[in-house]
Amino acid sequence: MHATKGDQLVQHGRVVGEHDKVAEIVEVMGDEGTPPYRVRFEDGHEAVCSPGPDSEIRHGESRR
Repeated sequence: MHATKGDQLVQHGRVVGEHDKVAEIVEVMGDEGTPPYRVRFEDGHEAVCSPGPDSEIRHGESRR
């Protein structure tokens, strides 16, 4: 998984009815775009995370 600042991290819901969580990557803390990432969620809170297999990166050009 590789990301750059400004990409979106999408954490897919794990159970039926659970919504996806979308966050903006505000800092890449790993080497060459690898996790961990500092992210800002839609409600404004920030966290540091290492995304699992239920997550995807949406790069700037693929969000259009």
